[in-house]
Amino acid sequence: MKLFYYSTVYKIALEAKLSLFLFKNKYKTFLSNYKYAFDHKEGIEIGGPTRFFLSEILPIYEWAKKIDGCNYSENTIWEGAVKSDKYIYSPNKSGVQYIMDGTNLTEIEDGKYDFLLSSHNLEHIANPLKAVEEWIRVIKSGGFLLLILPDKRYTFDHNRTFTSFQHLLSDFESNTQEDDLTHLNEILEFHDLKLDPGAGRDFNAFKKRCEDNYKMRALHHHVFSNDLLKDISTHFGLNVEFQYFVPPYHQILLVQK
Repeated sequence: MKLFYYSTVYKIALEAKLSLFLFKNKYKTFLSNYKYAFDHKEGIEIGGPTRFFLSEILPIYEWAKKIDGCNYSENTIWEGAVKSDKYIYSPNKSGVQYIMDGTNLTEIEDGKYDFLLSSHNLEHIANPLKAVEEWIRVIKSGGFLLLILPDKRYTFDHNRTFTSFQHLLSDFESNTQEDDLTHLNEILEFHDLKLDPGAGRDFNAFKKRCEDNYKMRALHHHVFSNDLLKDISTHFGLNVEFQYFVPPYHQILLVQK
């Protein structure tokens, strides 16, 4: 029975990738309708750069006038060494590189940007509502916030339950910090290493990486559903432009301040 379950999960993930290949133009056409949110505008990206924004499906790097970047450290497991002078997000484009935690953008004034991008980043933050509140602060009135989160059905989180909004609110009210390991045991029990090639197959090495998460920031603290993203938008009084799924695992939300 367990073997059947796993083969079904992997089949679903494969079908999602096939869907992207077959229906790429459909996704591209839909997302191009929202080019106005980024076209010739200035923004900031948290935790980038992101290859998806170089793709023909969602070429935000091409559309935007300029994008600054913010990374939590000068060295991350995704980017390696982060250049502190420039945020190079495209072969011929660069912006200012900030080294700050995504929940505390102290070097950036209120309402500086037209938009903010966060792709597969919010799930790595222990206090998501604190982060979103800060991200809203740095975009202009009428500005846009684009969030991309993993759809657990197609990732190593498929065994985990969705996080409730009440849980996020409790983290916010408790001022949960980024060294929090509340979900460590859940992750160690339910994380599917077979769907996470970047983590390797050695459970003990994975456990050690998880325990050192304040430095590594690799944990998915929370698991986001479409409903949870709607609840976050409602909580902050944001106008939802769209919620959309793009294979193989991208939940995309565009909201306006």
